[in-house]
Amino acid sequence: MAKALIIGAGGVAQVAAHKCVQHGGVFTDLCIASRTKARCDELKAKLDAKGTDVRISTAEVDADSLPELVALIRRYEPEIVIHLALPYQDLTIMDACLETGVHYIDTANYEPKDEARFEYKWQWAYQDRFREKGLTAILGSGFDPGVTGVFSAYALKHEFDEINTIDILDCNGGDHGYPFATNFNPEINIREVTANGRYYENGAFVETEPMEIKRRYDFEGVGERDMYLLYHEELESLAKHIPGIRRIRFFMTFGESYLTHLRCLQNVGMTSIEPVMFQGMPIIPLQFLKAVLPDPASLGPRTVGKTNIGCIFAGKKDGCDKVLRIYNICDHQEAYREVGAQAVSYTTGVPAMIGASLVMEGEWKKAGVWNVEQLNPDPFMDKLNRYGLPWIIDRDPVLVP
Repeated sequence: MAKALIIGAGGVAQVAAHKCVQHGGVFTDLCIASRTKARCDELKAKLDAKGTDVRISTAEVDADSLPELVALIRRYEPEIVIHLALPYQDLTIMDACLETGVHYIDTANYEPKDEARFEYKWQWAYQDRFREKGLTAILGSGFDPGVTGVFSAYALKHEFDEINTIDILDCNGGDHGYPFATNFNPEINIREVTANGRYYENGAFVETEPMEIKRRYDFEGVGERDMYLLYHEELESLAKHIPGIRRIRFFMTFGESYLTHLRCLQNVGMTSIEPVMFQGMPIIPLQFLKAVLPDPASLGPRTVGKTNIGCIFAGKKDGCDKVLRIYNICDHQEAYREVGAQAVSYTTGVPAMIGASLVMEGEWKKAGVWNVEQLNPDPFMDKLNRYGLPWIIDRDPVLVP
C-alpha cells in the first residue's frame, strides 16, 4: 500500500491520477502538486466526484526549486514521486528524491533548457547514488519511450533469440479541428520535431536533416499516413540494452497542415530557443509561441480518431529469420470519456502509473537507475491489458523500407 506524489497537473498527470485511483489496491494516498495549485484542485475535484477510497490532496510546488521539492516530500512522505512535469526538471526532482529517500519515475529524459539535446547521460550518472541509497529510479515509463522499450524486452524474452532491427512507428490519426496545435507540451514537441533526425546503425548514430527521411505506412484503425524519421531518446537506451541490435529507427506521422504551419513558424524565428529583446525585455520565441497555442489539455473533447503506436522487430528465432510487430490502438474519444483527456495523454499517463505500481509492488523495485527494457516486461504487459492499452501482435507485418 503506497503513498504517491504526482508532480505536474497537465493532461498526462490527469490520466495518471485517474489510473492511480483505479489502482486503489496499490495506491492508498495521492498528492498532486504543481506550480499552479488551482489546476491540482480542479483535478482533485474530478477524482473525488467519481468516488474513491484513495485519499487525495494537493500542493503548490516549483519543480525547479530543490528546497521546495524537499520540503513538500518531507511534509507528505510519499513512497514514490511520479514526475509528469517538464523534462528540464528531471535532475532537480531526482536530487530531491535522493535527499528524502523516495523512489522516482518519469516519462521523458532530461533536456537542458538552453539546448535541444536528448541524452540519458545526465540521468544515467545517478546510478551509483540511487543504488547506494537503495532507491529505484525508472526512466521513460511513458509510451515512447516506455511501452516501446517494454515491447522490445518482451519480444526478446518470448519471440526472438536475437533482435537485429527495430522500427518504432508512432501514428496519431486524431483530428482536433485547429489549424495548428500540438498534442503534448508545445515547447517540448516543437523542440523534438525541429531537431536533426538520427538513427542507429552498425554501432553508430547517423544524423539527418529534420524531416529529411519520409516513409508511408498503412496503420490499422487510421489508414495510410506519411511518417518522418526523428530522433527519440529510446534509441539511445535500446541500442545499449538490446543485444545483437544493428539498426533502430523512429518514425512519427505528421499531416501536411501541421508541417506547413511549422515551416512558417520556423522561417520567422518563432521556434527558436535563443532569447530576443522585446520592449526592453528578453523573451524566448518558442516559450511565447507556447503561450498562444491551444493548451494540449484542452484538446480532449474535440479530438476524434485513433493513435496506433508500436514496434516492428526483425531478427532470429531457432536459426530462422523472423519478423514481428507489437502495437496498440487507442481511441481519442474513448480516452476522453474515461479520464477527460485525449489519447496522446492517455498513452503516456497509463504507463506512468503502471511503472510506479510495479515499483511499489516490488516487481520493479531494484536499487539504481533503470530504463524500462532492463526490467521484467511480463507484469507490465499484463497491466497494459488491464488498464486500457491492450496490445496486438502481428506476425506478418509490412516492413518499412
